Amino acid sequence: MQIVIAGAGSVGRSIARELIARGHGVTLGDKDPEAMKVSSVADANWILGDFAAPDVLDRAGTDQAEVLVAATGDDRANLVISLLAKTQFGVPRVIARVNNPKNEWMFDESWGVDVPVSTPRMMTGLVEEAVSVGTLVPLFHFYNSRNSLFSVVLPSISPVLSLSLEEVNWPAGVLLCAVMRESQPLLPSQIHTLQAGDQLLFLIPDRRGEAREELSDVLVGTISVEVPEGDGATGASGVVSGLGQAGVEEGAAGASEQQPTEIEEKSK
Repeated sequence: MQIVIAGAGSVGRSIARELIARGHGVTLGDKDPEAMKVSSVADANWILGDFAAPDVLDRAGTDQAEVLVAATGDDRANLVISLLAKTQFGVPRVIARVNNPKNEWMFDESWGVDVPVSTPRMMTGLVEEAVSVGTLVPLFHFYNSRNSLFSVVLPSISPVLSLSLEEVNWPAGVLLCAVMRESQPLLPSQIHTLQAGDQLLFLIPDRRGEAREELSDVLVGTISVEVPEGDGATGASGVVSGLGQAGVEEGAAGASEQQPTEIEEKSK
C-alpha cells in the first residue's frame, strides 16, 4: 500500500517507521528543513515542501496514494491538506491528526477527513478507563462501521450483580462483546452471573446514542454516562448480550471556500 505522510515531526516519523516495517511504501515530508531527518527513516521517500500546496502533494505522488496521513502539528494545515488530498487527488482514505480537541468538530467529511485522530481524546479515554468504576467510558470509535467501543466496571451497588446475562434487560442497540474478570478476558457465553469489578466491553452503533444512557441506567442505576463532547459516538439499534461481533486563516489554492470561524492554535 502506498501512503503519504504530511508532517515529519516525531509523530509522522514514528508512523512512517511502523508502516515501512509492515511492508508499506511511504512518502514522508515536511515544509521545515530541520524536520528532514532522512536518516531516521531511511527507507521512506522524502519530500521537502508545504503539503498544503497542491504542487507539493503532486510531487509526493498523492494521486497514487491509497492513504494520506495529515500529521503536522498545525490543525489549520492538517485540514487544508486533508481537503486537497480528498477533492483534488481523490485519496480513498484520509487520516488527520487533531492537535487541539477544541478543533475536533471540524475534522469531518466536509474537510475531506475520513478518520480524525485526537491523541488528547484517546489519552482521556484511557485515563478514565483505568480509574473509573460505574461510569460508561468511550474507548474507541470505528469510523467505517459507525460503532463505538465502551467500557464499564461494575460497582458493588450495580443492580445486575448476581444476574445471568439472559436476565438483564439490555437496551436495544447494545452488543456485549467481552467481560474482563480478574485480568482474564471471557466471552459472554462463559459468564454465568455478573460480579462487582467485572469490566464489560460494549459496541454501540452511532445511530442510537440514547442507548448509552439506557445502558448506564441498567448497569449502574442512577449514575449517568460520561461521554466527552465530540467523541464521535453521536448515536446506535437492536442489542444483545452474547457472543460479540462484534477558522482556517489561510488555504491552499483550490482547497475550498468554506472557512471555519475559529480554530485553536497549533500544538507542537
